[in-house]
Amino acid sequence: MRSFDNRGPRRPFSARKFTNRPSRRGGNGQLGQYINPAKFISKAVGAEETSEFTPEHKFQNFNLDHRLKSNVLNRGYKLPTPIQDKIIPHILGENDVVGIANTGTGKTAAFLIPLINKVLFNKSAKVLIVVPTRELAIQIDSEFKSLVRGLGMYSVCCVGGMSIGRQISELRLRNNFIVGTPGRLKDLIARKTIFLSEFKTIVLDEADRMLDMGFIRDMRFIMAGMPKERHTLFFSATISQEIERLISEFLKTPVRISIKTGDTPDNVEQDVVKVERGKNKLEILHELLNQKEFIKVLVFGRTKHGVEKLSRILIERGFKADSIHGNKNHSGRQRALTAFKNNRVNILVATDVAARGLDIPDISHVINYDLPTTYEDYIHRIGRTGRCNKLGKALTFID
Repeated sequence: MRSFDNRGPRRPFSARKFTNRPSRRGGNGQLGQYINPAKFISKAVGAEETSEFTPEHKFQNFNLDHRLKSNVLNRGYKLPTPIQDKIIPHILGENDVVGIANTGTGKTAAFLIPLINKVLFNKSAKVLIVVPTRELAIQIDSEFKSLVRGLGMYSVCCVGGMSIGRQISELRLRNNFIVGTPGRLKDLIARKTIFLSEFKTIVLDEADRMLDMGFIRDMRFIMAGMPKERHTLFFSATISQEIERLISEFLKTPVRISIKTGDTPDNVEQDVVKVERGKNKLEILHELLNQKEFIKVLVFGRTKHGVEKLSRILIERGFKADSIHGNKNHSGRQRALTAFKNNRVNILVATDVAARGLDIPDISHVINYDLPTTYEDYIHRIGRTGRCNKLGKALTFID
């Protein structure tokens, strides 16, 4: 992928023009971490250029209930991904685990499958799954329901933006799994509709994002209410000193599984779009989106207002577009996501609320119309493309 301005293709952009100055302003003038533009450029490595992964196990060979194995195979899982291959045996063995993996690696199934098996052997067992966003919680809950068909196992999804009354009613029914966001879970615990003493298994998924979003106190509140003898699974895409402290605080002699090969996926081609002084950024985006290869595109902006405005402009220009951001209510966000997943729209303009956890198939391009606030946000943004070992492309606008 070559860089573009509003005159069409031009010579590849050279990141050497930029220095790693200690600025904290993003491309739209908002405060943010300075990111060297060189980090936005990387050639994709196709499957033919990498050694093929050969798993040690097959799903048929894992020590799983035969009914669950059947559901897994019916779900379309053939061979385990690297994270599934390495971590499922340890979860089945009741070990605390720390899983470090890039997004889009099959992590959800890596913990759901062995935990469902655990409950099949002990119907009174209960599992709590804590995640940073409601979109991720809904996705995990949906995956859970597809894996437990016919198994007599139930879940409740507890997230903000949805009726708490309905969630309270569902919590009164028999359920084995609760999937939720920290704030809503804390509220339900305070209302005495969730009793943490009943849960001896907990999953902290995307712990780095929960830390970034300021959920550390809620996480500690939840962990403090859990039984001391518990099974804890901890997943993060990045490891920092703060994350290491949480691992030491929450887990006991965990097994560490890391399948990361780098900060960003090898199969995502990354490049920049240099916006020359005086050129119209919107016109450059328009020109890109008109190209045939831009089949299914996720465009990231930084602010809710900016994302909504850009989406409306694209619709006025004849593009099939929609938006997702924090000002949209739950039903509006779900409608936009469903339309994008089902190809009724082929452009989704989003804030970073969409960058974590969402599994949207066959996104051809991610465009960073506004610079991400941090490099970690960039990693998660571009992780929406190139999933399931397919090639993807990511472009970042540089002013």
